[in-house]
Amino acid sequence: MPKAKTTTADVPENIYLNRELSQLAFNRRVLAQAEDKDIPLLERLRYLCIVSSNLDEFFEVRIASLLAHNRMQGALTEPPALTAALERTGDECHAIIERQYNLLNNEILPRLADSGIHLLRHSDRNEEQRAWVKEYFDREVRPLLTPIGLDPAHPFPQVVNKSLNFIVELSGKDAFGRGTGIAILKAPRVLPRVIRLPDHLSKKGGASFCLLSSVIHAHITDLFTGREVIGYSQFRVTRNSDLWVDEEEVKNLRQALQSELHSRQFGFAVRLEVARNCPRHLADFLLGQFSIPRSRLYAVDGPVNMVRLLELINGVQQPSLHFPTFNPGLLPRLADGDIFGTLKQQDVLLHHPFQSFQPVVEFIRTAALDPNVVAIKQTIYRTGMNSDLMESLIAAAHRGKEVTVIVELMARFDEEANINWAEKLERAGAQVVYGVVGLKTHAKLALVLRREDNELRRFAHLGTGNYHPTTTKHYTDFGLLTAHPALTAEVNEVFIHLTSLTKPKKLQYLWLAPFDLQKEIIRAIRNEAEIAKQGKPARIIAKMNALLDESVIRALYAASSDGVKIDLIVRGACALRPGVPGLSENIRVRSIVGRFLEHSRIYYFRNNLAHDVYLASADWMNRNLFRRVEVAFPVLDKTLKKQVIAQGLNPYLKDNMNAWELAADGKYHRRKPRGKQHAFCAQQYLAQLLGNPELRH
Repeated sequence: MPKAKTTTADVPENIYLNRELSQLAFNRRVLAQAEDKDIPLLERLRYLCIVSSNLDEFFEVRIASLLAHNRMQGALTEPPALTAALERTGDECHAIIERQYNLLNNEILPRLADSGIHLLRHSDRNEEQRAWVKEYFDREVRPLLTPIGLDPAHPFPQVVNKSLNFIVELSGKDAFGRGTGIAILKAPRVLPRVIRLPDHLSKKGGASFCLLSSVIHAHITDLFTGREVIGYSQFRVTRNSDLWVDEEEVKNLRQALQSELHSRQFGFAVRLEVARNCPRHLADFLLGQFSIPRSRLYAVDGPVNMVRLLELINGVQQPSLHFPTFNPGLLPRLADGDIFGTLKQQDVLLHHPFQSFQPVVEFIRTAALDPNVVAIKQTIYRTGMNSDLMESLIAAAHRGKEVTVIVELMARFDEEANINWAEKLERAGAQVVYGVVGLKTHAKLALVLRREDNELRRFAHLGTGNYHPTTTKHYTDFGLLTAHPALTAEVNEVFIHLTSLTKPKKLQYLWLAPFDLQKEIIRAIRNEAEIAKQGKPARIIAKMNALLDESVIRALYAASSDGVKIDLIVRGACALRPGVPGLSENIRVRSIVGRFLEHSRIYYFRNNLAHDVYLASADWMNRNLFRRVEVAFPVLDKTLKKQVIAQGLNPYLKDNMNAWELAADGKYHRRKPRGKQHAFCAQQYLAQLLGNPELRH
């Protein structure tokens, strides 16, 4: 039977999927990891914590930005379209959180108890445990508590973003004969949120914990002598956390940002979390104080900040409850320590975390110590509070080398760490630049200039991920170490552009945002479409964290209509509808969610067997293509090009364990082995190929 001809009537009216719902769908996939009984228990709990952390950022940034935009328009009420969007996302958030706490209380905590790990509520503790908790409360907690009884002289206190607090309802009159019925109690931020009881109070070989919130709940009546506590609840408010600095007005961005960091804690409120048993009138009182609608009230059966349970996970040393220890592989060709000699002979490709990030650290450390190295230049987006790499840059500056560091002060939630490093670098004598006004410098570049035989030789590292000691162990990323003369010359041009603010020269190899990255991506997509029109095989494979740029999506739709076969590996939000007849029937989209966070960006274009491969710092999002400094760089060595395809793309297209396929309606469906198919997990395969063979999916 001939295939029915498609018409425009088959194409959905809205050809883009909703960004917020797509972002929440990613959290559903993370939640599915917590539901997976094949994953060790504490790792399942870790996935629950990750869901909470993701939702925190979703409200702090995404929902807050939608509300802030409405405020900037001067609107007194939410327009219908915004209200509808918030209702849709709110319904999904409520469903995710409901499932999350059900999983915590009905499956994970009971199974941990079976393994000897107990998270004890007050009702679960025996007399000896209660006595210890009472002594702990009196010694460590009570001296730090300051209940605030609300009256005209004691207005509702400032509540810090995401902090633990309690609302208490009291009967009777206070010491002055007044009927102050409500008190607010802030949990001290210096105290741990998860407290481990002494081992002698636990069963042999096990461990018992309790939450600070449970300790305070159990003894809250002790704080109000002569008053009866008739109702109380823990609560947490989430606030807008997007920093705003008028970069064109301030004279010193670092000083302005330091001032703004404090105000982040008190941005406008976007979400309220309370205990499930919080009396309705107390919840309504809090909603009124924070001007939050009831739709953004979340009553939870457990701690209002599940992220804090990471302290429990890190406090238990039972190997059977964790993933096996993973040891990344090391490249033998770098073992002799002559990294510059190696790079003069060949480029080196590193695939993290399957291969160690240490060669990159050694690259900078060696440069800092080498008397022939005269200059080091590097971009820093995220690097953490402790970093051997940053210490090497400081050491290089102390040794008199020309050290230039582009520090992105506006890297969200890493601003304080980056400010601290910027100050240390400047004190050491390094030249510190804060990027370009109005743009975030997100490119991952390092350049070393070394004097050899009376001439300067350049060596560079270009990467898809951050120079961060922790994320390099948990995020999948590629890094290229190279001495390629033309490529390193263009890296140097990018640094000159960032420090001098001059217009960059036309680059032959690098695609640079915000100037030509989107244009080059679309040009490469259209080139494949032209090849397909000629009846030749045309293929695009791209891997990224998010796909939201409408111009790129339209180019992909057009290429699909022209016959280009397109595979997209998009970890998070994706606005493209795949598999729609007449629009995107040649496009497949999948997401991989496993032990490691998929973070690498890879663009592959078949290009008449030229097999163009680019690695990049940029997702296909409007913000990355136009509001950030990003770099995509080609893999020029044919062997390494094949390596990227064989490691970074093909295994993920074969994965039937951690892969989720996106349907045209925006729903994701988990891939499972079919028929006689063997189970295949891309991350496990890569671990066996490059690192420790004992990695579980």
